[in-house]
Amino acid sequence: MPNPSASSPLSLGLDFGTTNTVLSWAHPHAPADPVVFNFLSNRLFSFRSALCFWNEGDDDHPKVMSDAGPWAIQRFIELAGDCRFIQSLKSFAASRLFEQTFIFGSAWRFEDLFSRFFRELRAHAHPQLDRLPKDVLVGRPVEYAGASRPDAKLAMERYRAALVPFGFERIRQVYEPVAAAFFYAQTLEESATVLVADFGGGTTDFSVIHFDVGARGLHAEALGHSGVGIAGDRFDYRIIDHVVLPRLGKGTSYRSMGKTLEMPRSCFASFARWHELSVMKTSRDFRDFKEVSRFSEAPELVGRFVRLVESDQGYTLYKSVSDVKEALSRDESAEFLFKGPGFEIRETVTRGEFEQWIAPELESIEAALDAVLANATITVRDVDRVFLTGGSSFVPAVRRIFERRFGADRVEAGNEFVSIANGLATIGLREDVDSWIVT
Repeated sequence: MPNPSASSPLSLGLDFGTTNTVLSWAHPHAPADPVVFNFLSNRLFSFRSALCFWNEGDDDHPKVMSDAGPWAIQRFIELAGDCRFIQSLKSFAASRLFEQTFIFGSAWRFEDLFSRFFRELRAHAHPQLDRLPKDVLVGRPVEYAGASRPDAKLAMERYRAALVPFGFERIRQVYEPVAAAFFYAQTLEESATVLVADFGGGTTDFSVIHFDVGARGLHAEALGHSGVGIAGDRFDYRIIDHVVLPRLGKGTSYRSMGKTLEMPRSCFASFARWHELSVMKTSRDFRDFKEVSRFSEAPELVGRFVRLVESDQGYTLYKSVSDVKEALSRDESAEFLFKGPGFEIRETVTRGEFEQWIAPELESIEAALDAVLANATITVRDVDRVFLTGGSSFVPAVRRIFERRFGADRVEAGNEFVSIANGLATIGLREDVDSWIVT
């Protein structure tokens, strides 16, 4: 069991992801090892990045309880939506637009939510995280997601505010694809220039690193990085926008002052982004939406939208979208099925349709790939190995980009859950660790 002390140097890596969170320990004489969570009869290396809050008091005297990870999902299902369920929390980290959300009458900032999340995670990891080191390496994307100029410095300040109370004295960040590269490099038997593509929930990030394998160990040199705020969540958005939202009133009209107006688009746009859906129920936009929905010319469809948000069904919808996306990675067509509060959406989606919907995202990902090669001042021929990690690496259209550019024999994928956390912990033990820190 890890036991941080001066006589036993250990390194802790924290991969706080949009969808999942993974922590890994490393020490000098063995490969990095992820923290394990025992949920029901399952041993999990990844901990779902989700929080659930519920009130065991009353409106006048609330007694707010919380849980995280798969236990949060279990509680959400047990409470049939009578709770607040927060997911994709990382997407708020660099956003100055997100200041707080209200949960049972109390204001919660990002750092409050992240601190509560880590507290619950640590409890479920007992005793593996009972004694924490003074230093922790945290992964960060090359480019944060967000349309409103995401602020990487703000994200770091929030991370520090959330984690310092646990006893961490140094909280340092490393690019996530760099961490994945060091994880992959442990398998190298000869020197190689490695391109890593990390497909997270909110971002796609690239790093090119040259590794020299020699008698004195592994020497590494970073050649270039790039990133784009597009990944799995944007693929999800396309499914929601084409399959779900038309059946929830998007594009319908309402009557006001003798005029016919389109239902406000802002709530539909937010609905298609998981992190905003988590806090929509208490937003002013949603209150305004409900007000004009009383004059809707499609009351049944708009009523579905209102009921779905008020019953906090974001995770249930997320599961349906993830299921069909995963199925389309294996099969040419799949059935989308979502059972909402008092209604059902069922539709067959083909892989061809899905790839047509995500074509703009694929173009942006390929543009970021061109950028990292340009930043590294190398060509496709100079890359010896390509390592794909993250959930969207399984999407056939994504993988085809790399196989077309580099050839299938140079492209590898896998270990999408633990590669970044293990790589972070590995870097934490290196003598040149400071050269990999993002300042």
